[in-house]
This record gives sequence, structure tokens and C-alpha cells, in this order.
Amino acid sequence: MFAPGFSHQDWHTQVCMVKHRRRSVPETQSPQKCLCHSKEEWCLSLALEEVKLQFRLGKEYALAFASRGASVVVNDLGVDTKGGGRSSAAADKVVEEIRAKGGKAVANYDSVEDGEKLIQSALDAFGRIDVVVNNAGILRDRSFARTSDLDWDLIHRIHLRGSFLVTRAAWNHMKKQNFGRIIMTASAAGIYGNFGQANYSAAKLGLLGLANTLAIEGRKYNIHCNTIAPVAGSRLTETVMPPDLVASLKPEYVAPLVLWLCHEQCQENGGLFEAGAGWIVRWERTEGRIVRQRNKPMTPEGVRDQWDAICDFENATKPANVQESLHSVVSVLSQVESDGEVGANPAAAAASGATGSGFNPAEAIGQKLPPSSFSFTSNQCILYALGVGMSTKDPDSLRFLYEGHQDFSCLPTFGVIPSQAATMGGGLSAVPGLSIDFTQVLHGEQYLELYKPLPTSGTLTSETTVADILDKGSGAVILLDVNTYNGDELVCYNQFSVFVVGAGRFGGKRSSDKAKAPLPPPERAPDAVVIESTTGDQAALYRLSGDWNPLHIDPGFAAMGGFRAPILHGLCSFGFAARHVLRRFADNDPAKFKAIKVRFAKPVFPGQSLQTEMWKEGSRIHIQCKIRSDLKSGLMLIKATAGKHNTNQIYFFLPTHKLVVIQILISELFTS
Repeated sequence: MFAPGFSHQDWHTQVCMVKHRRRSVPETQSPQKCLCHSKEEWCLSLALEEVKLQFRLGKEYALAFASRGASVVVNDLGVDTKGGGRSSAAADKVVEEIRAKGGKAVANYDSVEDGEKLIQSALDAFGRIDVVVNNAGILRDRSFARTSDLDWDLIHRIHLRGSFLVTRAAWNHMKKQNFGRIIMTASAAGIYGNFGQANYSAAKLGLLGLANTLAIEGRKYNIHCNTIAPVAGSRLTETVMPPDLVASLKPEYVAPLVLWLCHEQCQENGGLFEAGAGWIVRWERTEGRIVRQRNKPMTPEGVRDQWDAICDFENATKPANVQESLHSVVSVLSQVESDGEVGANPAAAAASGATGSGFNPAEAIGQKLPPSSFSFTSNQCILYALGVGMSTKDPDSLRFLYEGHQDFSCLPTFGVIPSQAATMGGGLSAVPGLSIDFTQVLHGEQYLELYKPLPTSGTLTSETTVADILDKGSGAVILLDVNTYNGDELVCYNQFSVFVVGAGRFGGKRSSDKAKAPLPPPERAPDAVVIESTTGDQAALYRLSGDWNPLHIDPGFAAMGGFRAPILHGLCSFGFAARHVLRRFADNDPAKFKAIKVRFAKPVFPGQSLQTEMWKEGSRIHIQCKIRSDLKSGLMLIKATAGKHNTNQIYFFLPTHKLVVIQILISELFTS
């Protein structure tokens, strides 16, 4: 393990200053731009846990870090490759070599199972610990049937448990200093398996799972964790490889990868890399293939027929975490439920271009998606009304819940349903210039405008256009215009504003005259308040209108998304708020509805109560939405910001005609 610190500009990742100790660059060494320094004075600290590979990988790591000015703690218990014996010679030799070259190093002889002692030695010597390279290992190869409990336990104690104990000992120190880099050492045996190494393979792949979770938990503390699977000549590999091959697999062909991953300019986190002979590869997965259709059984024959495509890496993807992988699954489910044919995974296809050169806003703007048809009956209109909280207890509710009512109508906000179906079918991944990671897409805002009351049955056709793309720095905002027609007649218009995390900084504009903008709210007590409870099954009911995202129904999926329980659909809460305004100021008459604007910000859980506060100023009604979390303790306001405005504000306009324009910003989070 090693502890670097701050850089003087050019130790790009983790060289931290320790006690302000200074070391001058030798006169024979001119300042240069490299991974350690660009000035004549620099100070850093490093602690390195060496593998039990006497003059191999561990030694090479230690020498490499020390040559860059790091102070090194060399740990080696001195056992043989099977875990027997004990000697300080290996660690002492490396320390002596580092010091002979003018470097700083101390030796440590504790077992990795004494992680606290090992880390404390770094703190005692250099005052901090910033990087841990978990590299200790032994072999006890046996065929599976001959593997004893001891063979299994010793391997896991050193490789997996040892890495856990050392990393845990360093973790809080890294959190406090808001910096840390951790390397886990896996193996090709862990990735592919290897005869006679069931114990070793299991432990090595276990390290990958540990590393990926640490990458997630450490991200907000600037702690990065990556996994390497090195191939290099060592005391371990020389027992299983021919001498000439071992000679060609020099450890110095692995060390540069470790140094880069531990550098403060390297933002890689949660990666798996194989390295050897100067060749470095990152693990990915295939694009995948959907092999089932809605209301049809999935069969082995379907898998067989798509097997070549399933195993095709031409459009490989690399989800960074469980959430990104989950988004791909959700996209598949959405495509299946929208009667998508057997074919490629649209989310995965889009993700494959996330880091490539396929994101070209200038090319994408103006592109059109294939037209999408949406057929429905009065059943869907009624189901939607129930999904957004309509009840027979509401005044004038039968006009939305009973197809036999003389004024039977479709709720105005049902207009988002056909447009959502048009954008969820995977068509975005085929738009030229939009080769971005759609698993990083969040539904930011929604605008709906009706040109006439929606029909209660029929077939609607939606046409989607990429209206504009904005550069917000941390991401890109894509504006999607969706025009929906009943035959040749335009009945409604939707604008989706979606935020793509990490797709910004392409030099584009930050605002667009094509985006529907909110207005500032008033600053006085509300004139009217509507409080309504959602039910525990609200999300389960709303999803039947076409949003099949498991995030809203499956506790397991919700947990993977970071939520304590399934959350309510953002467009469901949006429907609640629109009903409150329609009932209070438009007599529940859908003919008075004109438009609605929503910004999503925070989650709502089924069963929570929504409180809508309304202000009337002339022909304009402003509305603010809150979550009433506890009737006894009061109200909990969900806050967010957008410019100078509070994104939990709703603006409602009463024109001189009967048409009502509603602009709503609801504190919700909708994960598309």
C-alpha cells in the first residue's frame, strides 16, 4: 500500500504533501513533465504493500513509485509461495535498493491479516496513507476433488480477507483527507478459471466484487478503486510457465498501469484491466440481444438463433455500475412491453458509443425518429385516471372514470402517454450524432400542450424530432419535440428535456429559445391548498399505463438504484398536481386545459401525501408542491434550484379565454 499526496501540478493523481518535507531534484535530472513533477521541488508520501514476489511485481511497484519521489512502505511477510516459512529478507532488499538510489522507504513484516498494524506503520513513518495496492498472494494448487478446507481457507485469508483488512484499516484515513486510490490484484485464473486453482480463482474474482463496491462507496470521498489482472514473471508464475515465457513477461510492463490508475488525474474507477507484455485491455460486455417478445414464451430455440449476436463484441458496452446495468435491463423491458421485435438492446447499443466520437450535436439536431403508433380504448383512459389518483369520491369524477357518462373525457395529462411510448422504443439510439450513453439519461423536464381535447379511443401517431442540444458542463440537455396526430390532425405537442450525465463540455450553447422556460413564483401565503394522499399501490397502478420501469415496483431494482423502496413515477405525481389545479380553478373541465410544464427534482414514495399550494394573481395561478411527510410534525418541503427559481414551484395561467395554461415544476425525480 502506498500513500501519496498532493502534486506540484504534475504528479497527476496522488502525490500528497506530507509534513512539508522537501526533496530537491538532483542536478543531473532536469525538470520534466511526467507523472511525478514539473518543478524543482516536490514532496510526496507513498506506502506500498508488496506481493510476496521477492524481486518481481511488488518490487517493481515499489521501485517505480520511489523513483517518482514517493516514500514507500514495503510490506512482505517473507513466506514462500505456499505460505510457509518467514523472512524479512525480501522487504529489506527492496528498501535497501530504494535508499541506495536516494529514495525513501521503510520495511514492514506484518501479515496482511494484521491490516491495522500495516497501515499504522505507514502513518508512523510518513504521517498519512493515500494509496493501497493489495498485491499479497500465495498458491496452494489442487484439483477440486483434492482441495482441503485448509487449502481453501489459506488462499482466501491471504488474497481476499487480507485485502479487506488492509483496505478497511486505510479507509477512514482516506475519507478524512478526501483522497485515496486502491488497487486490487485479481488474476486471469479468476476471470477465466484454471485447472487446479478453484480456491485461487474464487478468491481472485471475489476481489473484483469487493473493488467494484468500494469504487461506488468511495466515489464521493474521491477514493477510487480499480482491479488489475497482471501477467508477469514472478515467484508464483515461474512454477507454472516455461522459463522463456516468464522472461518475456517483465513486471515493468505492468507497473506503469498501476502508477497511472493511482494518479490524481486518472478518473478511472471500478475498472477491470488485464496487463502483460506491454499490452493492456479493459473488460467489456457484448451489446446483447433481446430474445423474447411480449405475451410470447421465451424458448431455448430463440436463444440458439440469436447466439452469434449475443456473443458479438462489435458494439461492446461497459456499464460503470449496477445502476447503468439496470438501465439497460429497464430499456429492454420497455421495448418488450411496447411490442418491440426480437433485436438488439437499444440501451446497450447507445452505451457503446458513450466514450467514442459519435456524439455530434450539430449532426443530431433536426434528426427525426421513426413515427410511432399508439392504439388505445376507453379502458386506457380510465386506467390512467385511476393511476394519477382520480377517485369516485372526487367531484365530477365520473366523467373520467365511466365510459357511459354523457361527458366522458380523457384527462388532459394522458397526452404524455403516447409521446412517452414514442421515445422509449429505442429509436434514439439510431439517431446520427447521438452515440452517447443513454444509461446516463435522466428525465429533467416535460412540457405538454393540447390543441384540442384528447379522444377517448383510437390510434395516435407521434413524430419525434431532436429540437436542440445544450451544453451544461456536467452534462448535455437534449430537447425532444414530439407531435402527436389523430389522423392528419395535430392533437398535442410534448417536449422532453433529458439530461445526459457526463456528455457536456462539447463547446455548445447553454440555453435555447426552443425550451419552455418557467416563471418566478410569488412571495406570499397561498390562496388555496389541496392535500391528497397517494396509496401504497399507486406506482403499481400507474405503471399499467405503459411505464414498465421495475424501479417503481421491484424492491430489488429500487435498492440497486439507491432507493429504500420503489419510488413513484415522476409523471404520476405530475398527474396528481395537474388534477389539483384543474379541479380548483378549471371546474374539472378538460376543455379549459391548454398546457403544462414540469421539472423533476426529487423522489416521492407511494403512500406519501402531496400538498399543492396555489396563489392567484390576476389570470395567473402559481402553485408550489410539497410532500406532507408527517401530519403531526408538519410539512417537509422538497427543495431544488434552477437559476434563481425554486424548482418546486408550479405556475398556472388563466388567459382571457376558457383555455388554461399550466406551467408546473414538481419536486420529483423520474428515472428514464
